[in-house]
Amino acid sequence: MIEFMEDSQIYQEVGEAGFTRLVEAFYRQVPADPILGPMYPANDLEGAEHRLREFLIFRFGGPPRYVEQRGHPRLKPRHFRFAINQAARNRWVELMNRALDEAALPEPAAARLRGFFAEAATFLINQAETGSSR
Repeated sequence: MIEFMEDSQIYQEVGEAGFTRLVEAFYRQVPADPILGPMYPANDLEGAEHRLREFLIFRFGGPPRYVEQRGHPRLKPRHFRFAINQAARNRWVELMNRALDEAALPEPAAARLRGFFAEAATFLINQAETGSSR
């Protein structure tokens, strides 16, 4: 049994279907969420779901469709228009952890993804907790 998994091995372990389950489970929670829901345009939830799925597939060893379609991920600039404070970061991680539980991915992959999501969400914080505008 694999106890630690390199990022590049995750796609091989969970496949397209695993990432699809994960992202669908996450986005089922978003529209009703009082913190994250307003950040996602209702008319583009399907697009957001597609972009996240393709990014994760690329990032974790799958086909490079994300880069072929959108170029370098540029996470900070692509998220700058969203007011992401500690509360939003925490909620995103909470919903993603629930999605990981629901997707039932193999534990070594799920553990590595949990760590990545926590780190990435912290990296994207761009607002003080007071929610002051730029």
